[in-house]
Amino acid sequence: MFYPVEIMERKLRDPKQAPEAGNYRYYCHYEDYNRRLDEWVDSAAIAPRDKDTVYREVENQASNRRMSRQEAQAASVFENDEHAGLDEESIREHEEATRVKNIQRVELGKYDMATWYYSPLPEEYRYCEKLYFCEWDLRFFRNKKSLRRHLSKFSATQQHPPGDEIYRAGNMAVFEVDGCGENKIYCQNLSFLAKLFLDHKTLYYDVDPFLFYIICVCDDRGVHIAGYYSKEKHSQDDYNLACILTLPCYQKKGIGKFMIAFSYALSKREGKAGTPERPLSDMGYIAYCSYWKKHLLDILVDRQGEISIKELSDMTMFKTDDIVITLQRLHLIRYWKGDHIIAISDEVVKEVNDMRAKGERNPNLPIDDSKLQWQPKTYPRTWS
Repeated sequence: MFYPVEIMERKLRDPKQAPEAGNYRYYCHYEDYNRRLDEWVDSAAIAPRDKDTVYREVENQASNRRMSRQEAQAASVFENDEHAGLDEESIREHEEATRVKNIQRVELGKYDMATWYYSPLPEEYRYCEKLYFCEWDLRFFRNKKSLRRHLSKFSATQQHPPGDEIYRAGNMAVFEVDGCGENKIYCQNLSFLAKLFLDHKTLYYDVDPFLFYIICVCDDRGVHIAGYYSKEKHSQDDYNLACILTLPCYQKKGIGKFMIAFSYALSKREGKAGTPERPLSDMGYIAYCSYWKKHLLDILVDRQGEISIKELSDMTMFKTDDIVITLQRLHLIRYWKGDHIIAISDEVVKEVNDMRAKGERNPNLPIDDSKLQWQPKTYPRTWS
């Protein structure tokens, strides 16, 4: 197979040998693909070719491997620009500083994961081939020996994240960690780890204004981080979620939708509708669109009689703007006799029934509200 690439950087395979043909590796960005797929490639795998010919070959090969260009353009409509809020100079500086991922792999617990993006780790760790993370306090090390020595300090009762456990149901647990206070280092380390798998929208040192919700999978070895999301303590825009990440080793297990549902469960306790912070990442966009669609259609198909956007918001805790945009995307808002109405067709009913049948075979991770031990708190504004 052939893929057009942009060569971002090169380096010697063996610095001890002379710089000659075949002794280079090239850092390649695959055109029309997300940067998470960028990688170092041996010179033998690269050949200059006519771009038009390569594009024709790639289009034939990749139809089942990636979104079409039209789908990608459609996905960008919903405020999905990862550079939103940045001026052109800031975008150029960001792209230049982060164009080559600096850490190739990380080890976390029993998982060894390839990284996706650059992370601004402390200088002494910034260009290691591999980093070893403690899954309990997220401190990181350059070698396995140092990690093992560090792990020997933890007893069986300490094998979980810090903070307050606010939810436990089945094998799922959620810990709330305050970015300001004794767990600040943990939150900073979490941000460094997350940045290896997120292109934009992560925190580094400025974690004080945020709460972090650590989603964990429990087994007889301990309580293991599977993902997290952060949330501003004070949001003027009613954001109930800032950054969100499911670690690659736990993806496609329902963790992402669990976190979205959990953020709305907290919004329900707070008594106000919420929305995720923009811009959404590519995977965040897909997850939210799917979540909003499913829950709105479930209500609309079963509803007898009229229902307003405000009623839908009160039932779901979705912001009204998110509801309107979702219904517009689904072509369910119609103009009839001078008013906008929500119209459900037979095709939509069939789609919902099909979704429900599929859901019975592949159920999502539910939120048991009775197991949520959490009440809203008021946090002082102690930062500039």
